Amino acid sequence: MKMKVLLVVLLTFCTAGMVAQAQANKRVIPAAEYYEGGQEKLLADIQQMIEYPPTAKRNRIQGECLVNFVLEADGKIANQKLVKEIGGGCGAEAMRIVSQLKFKAPGYRMDVGLPVKFSLPKPGEK
Repeated sequence: MKMKVLLVVLLTFCTAGMVAQAQANKRVIPAAEYYEGGQEKLLADIQQMIEYPPTAKRNRIQGECLVNFVLEADGKIANQKLVKEIGGGCGAEAMRIVSQLKFKAPGYRMDVGLPVKFSLPKPGEK
């Protein structure tokens, strides 16, 4: 009986750990609810807008830049700041992309951290 209880407890903890790990891999961006189409559309639009900087492409620089900004009550972006830069012009490109995003008016100000991922296609892909 004790062995069954121990096994159930062990399975419960293992399952909870796997669920927590899966949730940790998918980051929630609070401002995405004010973007037409939600978070998936926001991230897809960011990837579509990226013009990979030539220096970064030549040096095979990949990674994630982080841009913080204030989403104003009327949906405009203010006070952009590059928090994490990976080099090769990627930070400037991330700032350009964020400045072009159009959000719906949330009705209040909110501070936002938005990741912009840069990844080169594998050889043979476009």
